[in-house]
Amino acid sequence: MATTKILIAGFGGQGILFSGKALAYTGLKAGKEVSWLPSYGPEMRGGTANCSVTISDTPIGSPIVDKPDILIAMNLPSLEKYFNETEKGGYIVYDSSLISKELTRGDATVVGIPATKLANDNNLNGLANMIIMGKTLKVSNVLTLDQIKNSLAQMVPAKKVELLEKNIKAIELGYNF
Repeated sequence: MATTKILIAGFGGQGILFSGKALAYTGLKAGKEVSWLPSYGPEMRGGTANCSVTISDTPIGSPIVDKPDILIAMNLPSLEKYFNETEKGGYIVYDSSLISKELTRGDATVVGIPATKLANDNNLNGLANMIIMGKTLKVSNVLTLDQIKNSLAQMVPAKKVELLEKNIKAIELGYNF
């Protein structure tokens, strides 16, 4: 794997920071070097939010991700801002329920998934972030489905087992879409 730089971007309240934390924790559990750098506007919920995650086999020099290998875009402003910044050969995964543009880029893999619609249709409201993460894991192979599921089991407290089950269901839904 060497080093994979991931940028997750969207509005506050979409689970951007939790998604990044889950990826970073999973990388850490897999024995990798990781960095997790959240960034959000003063409005928080409804404002802009993004999260930089780096997963590497070697020490990480900087936590800042300005040219991601993987871009996860949860809204149109984020997609427009980072679409052309994604590295050649990288992956751009976006929520096609909220972004209706048809997108192509000859030097990167671009994948739309209707994450918000899938979440609403499957009684997984608020878990579009985990659906889109599942799809990202499938197309990029940055981490495995089992690795993320095991990490979530350790991140979600036992008293909130129903949240763990819903998060896993959402990841699997995206992975198998």
